Amino acid sequence: MTGQKQSRVDLLEKKTEALIRVVQQLLDENAYLKDLSVGTLETVKLMPNYEEAIEKLKNKAIEESGKTEEANSFREDSK
Repeated sequence: MTGQKQSRVDLLEKKTEALIRVVQQLLDENAYLKDLSVGTLETVKLMPNYEEAIEKLKNKAIEESGKTEEANSFREDSK
């Protein structure tokens, strides 16, 4: 009986260590992706017409949010 308990404890320890390694790998990958995205953003900011493109995106987002609000109000009215 003691041997079974010990082997179960060993198995749980191995699984825990494996999970810790997976979580650490995910944290490392997340940090890498953050660095990559920040670098990409800084590169894009240096491109010509960056400010103009941002303004177009803002306007497009405002237009789309207005359409979404209209659709939501239409759904609520039809209930």
